[in-house]
Amino acid sequence: MHLLAEATTKFTLELYRQLRETENNIFYSPISIMTALGMLQLGAKGNTRQQIEKEFLEDIRKFYQANVESLDFVHAAGESEKKINSWVESQTNGKIKDLFPNGSLSSSTVLVLVNAVYFKGQWDHKFDEKHTIEGKFWLNKNTSKSVQMMIQKNEFNFNRLEDVQAVIVEIPYKGKELSMFILLPNEIDGLKKLEDNLTTDKLIEWTSPQNMNMIELYLSLPRFKVEEKYDLPAPLEHMGMVDAFSAQNADFSGISDNQDLMVSKVLHKSFVEVNEEGTEAAAATGVEVSLTSALITEDFSCDHPFLFFIKQNKTNSILFFGRMSSP
Repeated sequence: MHLLAEATTKFTLELYRQLRETENNIFYSPISIMTALGMLQLGAKGNTRQQIEKEFLEDIRKFYQANVESLDFVHAAGESEKKINSWVESQTNGKIKDLFPNGSLSSSTVLVLVNAVYFKGQWDHKFDEKHTIEGKFWLNKNTSKSVQMMIQKNEFNFNRLEDVQAVIVEIPYKGKELSMFILLPNEIDGLKKLEDNLTTDKLIEWTSPQNMNMIELYLSLPRFKVEEKYDLPAPLEHMGMVDAFSAQNADFSGISDNQDLMVSKVLHKSFVEVNEEGTEAAAATGVEVSLTSALITEDFSCDHPFLFFIKQNKTNSILFFGRMSSP
């Protein structure tokens, strides 16, 4: 399990380095992408296989249901498009629609890797909607925007990271098998420094139970919703997976005798919604928590850009990773 955690964390951060240059919110599922690459790897040979293998661990396949299907792009590209889109929509409870925009597949399309992921979790301790207030989220030192800020006072696992000037909190989901971790820089504009210092070892160390302390927190977290879509060949090429996308060098002889087989698209689309009830959830009544107390020991206010990720606690594997720049 330790190797699994290390492999997923390493892949998570390597991909994040490729995506972080955008100014925007980021959200993706490393395990889901690794699973798709694992399916591809089964049909790859030679160098193509080794380059994919570098980024993939066999153990991960049991986490996600996946299937391979043969479609006719030459004679029925439009139909294939519809078929893929409706499969994705059904797998994600209707949250991810039109993964492939109309006309994006053509007769030259040979091999498409489609990957969509959906997660729904309720907080172990829900936020009471009555305590949600209009608050400010600082995009940078000079600019703020109005957000719906959810608030609760409770005991949470917490760690102060002096070396990177940040704090981390664990917000468990019901059953405590999964948790969301929030990495919050001390300074409004401290995210870049935190990103620059992120390593696999540090992330595992920061979130290990022996390094976190259960303390009472006054937690403020904005409601947010992120839907992202990534075409991944360029990031994956930068990470060393080059041959799969090259007409000259790709070797997928394990899939087909066709020597011209190469990957033309790797699409990943993700959706997350965080509210009082949990992550991607409907409204419900919560237990009222009194907010006035002289015993509040720490204030954890997510009112400026932060990183967040959802982890499976038993395996220590990162299922989702994201950056919230603007709710």
